[in-house]
Amino acid sequence: MPPSPCATAPASAPAPAAAIAAMRGELIEWLDRLSNGHDGKHATAIAGLTINRMSAPQPPQHVIQTPAFSVIAQGHKQLSLGQAHHTYDPMHYMVSAVNLPVMACVDGATPDRPYLGLRLDLDIALLERLVHEMPLPRMDTDDPGHGLQVEQLEAPLLDAVLRLLRLLETPEDIAVLAPMVQREILYRLLSGTRGAALSRIALRDSHAGRVRAATALLRERFDQTVSMTALAREVHMSVSTLHHHFRAVTAMSPLQFQKRVRLEEARRLLLGGGLDITAIAGQVGYESPSQFSREYRRLFGDSPRADRRRWLEQGMSAGTVIR
Repeated sequence: MPPSPCATAPASAPAPAAAIAAMRGELIEWLDRLSNGHDGKHATAIAGLTINRMSAPQPPQHVIQTPAFSVIAQGHKQLSLGQAHHTYDPMHYMVSAVNLPVMACVDGATPDRPYLGLRLDLDIALLERLVHEMPLPRMDTDDPGHGLQVEQLEAPLLDAVLRLLRLLETPEDIAVLAPMVQREILYRLLSGTRGAALSRIALRDSHAGRVRAATALLRERFDQTVSMTALAREVHMSVSTLHHHFRAVTAMSPLQFQKRVRLEEARRLLLGGGLDITAIAGQVGYESPSQFSREYRRLFGDSPRADRRRWLEQGMSAGTVIR
């Protein structure tokens, strides 16, 4: 039946700003519900998807940022990589496709308006397959790109994130539908303004992709003496090319990166308790406990013993840091 000429005209589609504001409101509701009022990291039924909640600001901490896509529903987060500083909030997302040593802190968090965010581990193999499947513009593989990007959050990407969260209401659908939505999220990231840089890191034959492989090897062998010549050969680069592109992607040299990984692992062991300083130093690859203590203090600002005491007094642990 044709509509009556007196019928009220259908409401127009929401303006983009109104639509994305509504989606952000839904995101806050989801993350608040999934975190159940408890601070910390909350695993979900979707592999690689974690919910983060903090009801107070988190002081700056050195962390190794592993490959991930992150969105904030409420609050702000500061990230520093070398001399580059990034702020991301509900208007922006963060993506990193390579292991990176960053300084991170959460601000703008209170009990009434807690920091709420989510993190999705990146499937690099799927990312690389998508790069080969998508009609992306030709890329200069000599340009290493940057390892960490903070970009404006657009409605299509946020919509995909919400559809992934909604699957948690129907667990029986997760096995089939979650991989499809995750694939769409990666597609949206590759289609974004920094998609070319992300693509370079995903491609194993690009300089950035070889740097990604080098960071994985350094993390795996953090407690060993690593020959830069052997490492460069293993990732099919010359030593000078590896140094140049490694610094461009990670903001530090390979040896500096390995040292950061060693000290991060040392801090994890330290805060876990049960080991003395000398044992920890040896376990992470230091022959000299005094050298270990000097480098630990240089990075974290306190000696290992003072740092452990401070964290215990604050009731914190290594797992408290939100990546």
